[in-house]
Amino acid sequence: MFIVHVFVHVKENQIDDFKSATLENAANSVQEQGIARFDVLQQQDDPSRFVLVEVYRTDADPARHKETAHYLKWRQTVAPMMAEERGSIKYRNLYPDEAGWD
Repeated sequence: MFIVHVFVHVKENQIDDFKSATLENAANSVQEQGIARFDVLQQQDDPSRFVLVEVYRTDADPARHKETAHYLKWRQTVAPMMAEERGSIKYRNLYPDEAGWD
């Protein structure tokens, strides 16, 4: 498994639009064969901050995800909503094992 946490800071006046676009992207993303999970989290004490938790089955799946129409639409739609450039950290899972993600 290949896990990415994407950290997003959105302009205050764009929060609802960002959530809408991101939830649409997430709903389509979980339909991809290579994605085990796609979680969208909003920070409690600062609702302009989000974390996307993307769990891919193989190292090649993130690149395939970035070629999908829904990802490309999301990236273009949310780019002007960002208060700063988004960042990410990549992880390998230790537990549960790969079968535990299904």
